[in-house]
Amino acid sequence: MQILITHGSLARSRVLQFNRWQLGAVLVAASLLLLLLSGAVYHFIFLKAARDGWPVVSQIVSFVVRDETAQRDRFLRQNLDAMAQKVGELQAKLLKLEAMGDRVSGLAGVKAEELKPLLRPGAAASAPPTLSRGGQGGPFVPDTGRAGRLQSLDKLSAHTGQLDERTDQTTDLFTLIESRLLEGRLTQLMVPSSAPVDGPTSSGFGFRPDPFSGRAALHTGLDFPAEIGTAIMAAAGGVVVSTEPHVAYGNLVEIDHGNGLLTRYAHASRVLVKTGDLVKRGQKVAEVGNSGRSTGPHLHFEVLVEGVPQNPARFLAGRAGEGGAARSAARVR
Repeated sequence: MQILITHGSLARSRVLQFNRWQLGAVLVAASLLLLLLSGAVYHFIFLKAARDGWPVVSQIVSFVVRDETAQRDRFLRQNLDAMAQKVGELQAKLLKLEAMGDRVSGLAGVKAEELKPLLRPGAAASAPPTLSRGGQGGPFVPDTGRAGRLQSLDKLSAHTGQLDERTDQTTDLFTLIESRLLEGRLTQLMVPSSAPVDGPTSSGFGFRPDPFSGRAALHTGLDFPAEIGTAIMAAAGGVVVSTEPHVAYGNLVEIDHGNGLLTRYAHASRVLVKTGDLVKRGQKVAEVGNSGRSTGPHLHFEVLVEGVPQNPARFLAGRAGEGGAARSAARVR
């Protein structure tokens, strides 16, 4: 591109040449200069006109600002409506969870007085106020101005805070319920209610003729006849407290289940655990044998509470249908 400059006072004309890159740089510089000028005009003229109230310019600026404010208010109102709808849905779900928590807490054995600390202290304060003087009424016309929007935002924030508080309380409630259910589960696991041998019983708890002397004597447990080597399982979880041989019981395993509960597994051919071992329900602890004071291979099973022998059939009856011993518990004398 060439630019020819001529003037009457010049002896000759001057020619300026520009390539495409130089021309592009000039255009960019001109654009930047135009932007700077526009910003300066807007800042020093339009804003000053809006602040000082110039007759024409201030009206143009206020019109533009009013349109932007209306768009911003419309966007804010739409978002507030969407948030309010979402908060309402969350509140409905939370009410269902609270109702479920009330039902489950009763099933878990949680007492009402234990839930008093979870009651919201601000429940009474959130109730609608009562008027002490004069009657009031009339149609409700919501404030759509800035004050109304701020009030709606404050109410939405308050509802959100209440939902957060109630969510924490519901979480605490379900944590308490889970703890109680776990306690009940652990208690069940520590009660000797599983049959130690899968099979029927031959002799029950109570008085019977002694197999050696023939005289009436108290039989303090249940006898499970089985072949030598048949697995003997722990009737519940606990700690092995003794594996010492006994003159009458032969090879003996004693398991402490806590709360004064203890089980004995006598006449074993082989003991598979040692004192101090932790065992779980159904774990193999020994094998059926004919050791000690016995007339044939069988397991003699006892349950003691605070050292007093109890009828094991009462414990095994709680798992009726899960083993031959449980099915035969009703036939035990």
